[in-house]
Amino acid sequence: MAGNAGAISESRSWLYHPTFPEEWQHHPLYSFARWVNGLAFRDIQFTQTGKPVIKIAEIKGGISGQTKFTTQTFDEAVFVRSGDMLFSWSGQPETSIDAFWWRGPDGWLNQHVFKVTPNDDLDPTFFFYVLRYLKPSFVGIARNKQTTGLGHVTKRDLENIDAAYPPLAEQKAIAHILGTLDDKIELNRRMNATLEAMARSLFQSWFVDFDPVRAKLDGRKPAGLDAATTALFPDHFQESSLGHIPQGWEVKPMSEVIEVNPRRTLKSGAISPYLDMKNMPTQGHAADEVIQREFSSGTKFQNGDTLLARITPCLENGKSAFVDFLENGQVGWGSTEYIVFSPKLPLTPEFGYYLARSDALRLHAIQNMTGTSGRQRVPSECFTQFQLAVPPEKIAQLFGEITKPWMTRIHANIVQSRTLATLRDALLPKMLSGELSIT
Repeated sequence: MAGNAGAISESRSWLYHPTFPEEWQHHPLYSFARWVNGLAFRDIQFTQTGKPVIKIAEIKGGISGQTKFTTQTFDEAVFVRSGDMLFSWSGQPETSIDAFWWRGPDGWLNQHVFKVTPNDDLDPTFFFYVLRYLKPSFVGIARNKQTTGLGHVTKRDLENIDAAYPPLAEQKAIAHILGTLDDKIELNRRMNATLEAMARSLFQSWFVDFDPVRAKLDGRKPAGLDAATTALFPDHFQESSLGHIPQGWEVKPMSEVIEVNPRRTLKSGAISPYLDMKNMPTQGHAADEVIQREFSSGTKFQNGDTLLARITPCLENGKSAFVDFLENGQVGWGSTEYIVFSPKLPLTPEFGYYLARSDALRLHAIQNMTGTSGRQRVPSECFTQFQLAVPPEKIAQLFGEITKPWMTRIHANIVQSRTLATLRDALLPKMLSGELSIT
């Protein structure tokens, strides 16, 4: 019994006394900054418009269909702007408790998250990496308090954690090295967001709003199109079951031009790339992490397929992915809660992905969900009723030719960012523990 008590004591000692260079200034972590907790909002305060309420879900996944908004005004201390440092102190220890830079729009901070403002004698970026370095301590502390699946790090814990910092010049040097890697990762993220927005805008313009046709009908030159591309679009509309569509286009059920849940072959027990629901992106097409796993049962897919989460709230949150992470001819697999789209000619794989991201298809899917509250799912059969205005082959193929390089670039940026993140994560503990000195 005494031995167990000693082991627990040693573990807790490590959690609250992490390794920092002895020559650095040591103080309780809480004294390094101002920590302001968010508010406990009530349903009555939520509105359809206004500023977002920033919870852990928004910090990790951005603004989504599940984000709450409010038009009310609160204390400036809980107002969050892009560039503010946030620390989520409650939730699943391994996945929720961490430090973040807020990169989204201005909003109001929800409870369970601190807005952190470092003291004047601390470089903010350096302090951010101190918090990241201390994540193992935070996770361990929260685990010790877990009861119903959630853990937390309290103000008292922050007061009991012994942390340290070097002179300001050394802080800035460490921040520069690690920050340069993160800056490139952030640049890649922004570039990817821009490329994704460009492609979605093009899909909306050509296949939903029919902007080139409207421009030609009005006697205007379609914006951003060369003469050869302009010539592919007609200058009149025709009546259809969908309303006015470009002359010569056809209205077809989605199931005729996009195969839903196509047959893919994967032997039981085969080791193959596996994508789980938590690594499905809510924004952008690229999966966060794919692992090798023995196939048992699940949804099968191959490169060029689009995956759409069919269960609530994953569908409403925007979880979708374009499969471009497999080897040629390889079959991957994942959750049974995926629906797979595989476009048929003349439509391209890229068309299938941006269709899955479109408001019209997502609304159709949400409206056709079945099941009990909290476990509703989209039946794949509902897509037989979803109709598309199908473009001629040349327009469909051109869309793929334009967007494929953008999606390839996004994929390359993500691969590079993962490499940079691995390097950063290797350097961080060495620099903060003093194992690697920059002086």
